[in-house]
Amino acid sequence: MTMSGSSTDSRPFLLLAHGAGGSTAANYGPVMDRLTSRYAVVGVDWPGAGGTPRATGPLDLDALADQLLLAADAAGARRFAVSGYSLGGAVALRLAARHPERVTSLVLTAPFARADTGLRLAARVWRGLAEAGEQDMLGRFLLAHALSPAALDAMTPQEVEAAVRETGTGAPAGTPEQVELVERLDVTADLARIGAPALVVSPADDSLVPPRLHRAVAAGIRGARLVEIPGGHLPFAEQPDRWATLLTGARE
Repeated sequence: MTMSGSSTDSRPFLLLAHGAGGSTAANYGPVMDRLTSRYAVVGVDWPGAGGTPRATGPLDLDALADQLLLAADAAGARRFAVSGYSLGGAVALRLAARHPERVTSLVLTAPFARADTGLRLAARVWRGLAEAGEQDMLGRFLLAHALSPAALDAMTPQEVEAAVRETGTGAPAGTPEQVELVERLDVTADLARIGAPALVVSPADDSLVPPRLHRAVAAGIRGARLVEIPGGHLPFAEQPDRWATLLTGARE
């Protein structure tokens, strides 16, 4: 668990929900200094990521939301904003729908309420490569889908190969279970239940979770604001300053 504050802290609380195949450090590390300057931050690593033991069966979305809520309780956070990235967006939505009295605002980055056919197909390949331990091919698959064409074209061949190795070998042990949850979760019915102010951040060149899915989330939440930013699925890699500015501007 990541925690930068306590119940006596004067900063408002921000809960962090990371994406599949990531961790709190991997997804939020590049912007953590900016976040902690504004918020008392609480984050949880899903099973098989960070220091959390790997699950022995399929993951449950409600259980992940409960883990995040328990971490907030442990920090003494009665009310809090929630940042959900990719899979973490669905966790954040489920938490806000079940506990509206505790959530002050939502910032959802590259979210989806339900995987469409294209995302399910991509997730099945992702999961299969992770399960098979095909680190080189996993790295190539994720790099091709997670970075924007502009970011990829700006890299030298040597940089691409180094990124492939880092991406493939750095995948958490719990990636298969996390990606399997991506394939089957559905929080569509939760969207209309969200009463907290919501900001949806949509990377324009996201080919893993396409912008049409981000827009569908924004359209389903009453009063949600949609902001498009350049880049692919990894704003912390391509647009860290812009992303941090949006995250720290969440309304209370």
